[in-house]
Amino acid sequence: MPPTIPPSEPSAHRYAIYFAPPPDSPLGRAGAHWLGRCAATGQARPQPALPLPAPGALHHLTRDPRRYGWHATLKAPFTLAEGLAPSDLRRAVQALAATRQPFELPPLAPHWLGHFLALVPDPAQQAHPGCAALNALAAACTTELHPLAQPLSDAELARRRQKSTLSPAQDQYLQRWGYPHVLDRYRFHLTLSDSLAPNPEGRGAPAALRQALTQAAQAHFADLPAGRCTHLVVFAEPAPGADFQWFDAVELGR
Repeated sequence: MPPTIPPSEPSAHRYAIYFAPPPDSPLGRAGAHWLGRCAATGQARPQPALPLPAPGALHHLTRDPRRYGWHATLKAPFTLAEGLAPSDLRRAVQALAATRQPFELPPLAPHWLGHFLALVPDPAQQAHPGCAALNALAAACTTELHPLAQPLSDAELARRRQKSTLSPAQDQYLQRWGYPHVLDRYRFHLTLSDSLAPNPEGRGAPAALRQALTQAAQAHFADLPAGRCTHLVVFAEPAPGADFQWFDAVELGR
């Protein structure tokens, strides 16, 4: 694991709590190469040469997930509440991690979640105990770490509502927890592409591109050994719009 950032580190613009595989693990290496960047080192990674319709298409199609780093969200990015420091966040994450034990991940496979491609638990493996463990861990991160988060401003709420259509329940979650896709609306996923939603003119990504991207992801992530969730990983966004960086990793059960 990358070294822990000293508690005296100045506060970043935002933090997030992620599942992130060790960067030297098979899943960690595969994800960093797919996105073209390792968030733990900040270094670029050569992306695989894939049979996509246009040269350099993968780099273009992974712009947003590359900025956020290879991860699955457990608690979405938030600004620390006024008066709190990174050391307060680290202590809270340590306290939560100590109540959880490492566990094996369910088998993962590429699937489309709406308009973006992601690596998700295989739908045929929903009975795998890792699925319930991931959902429980995400719920704990959402609720137990929420007191550390600064409430969303009215402008932020309006921006998030404009970004996507939310159900009444999701809007309530947005107001209560700062993010709409939590608790019973949560779905563990490691993002593999930008959104390929239709543009204002109604033109979306060609079906051929979606199919080619799916097949490329299936080949790239095939035959990986079973992964494990062993840490809560804190990522930081140093300044608005900056790339998210690996900030700290706290071992579960310690």
